[in-house]
Amino acid sequence: MAGDNTLNFTDTAFDQDVLNADVPVLVDFWAPWCGPCRAMAPTIDAVAEEYAGKVKVGKLNTDDNPGTASRFQIRGIPTLLLFKGGKVVDQRVGAMPKPEVKKMLDPHLLVT
Repeated sequence: MAGDNTLNFTDTAFDQDVLNADVPVLVDFWAPWCGPCRAMAPTIDAVAEEYAGKVKVGKLNTDDNPGTASRFQIRGIPTLLLFKGGKVVDQRVGAMPKPEVKKMLDPHLLVT
């Protein structure tokens, strides 16, 4: 179950929710049967909470949304893609601790 700040992305609304977003968007490509994906869920929820208002953070179930997974050539899960201005600016494959996810996000945040 996703946290309060963790969004659920779908094939149908991906362009609107992710590519046209006015802030960076971190997408966790996952599937319910994937153990490392389930292990990443609390990290993704914690990052979504910590970066609320600065980064959109969400998950895309590759079983339910194969079009988007295929479009971005997702070959292994979990895969994290960071989008900014409609383009992939960073990509990581495999489970990772929260500090690694933060290292991925921090260079792409607007300094206020």
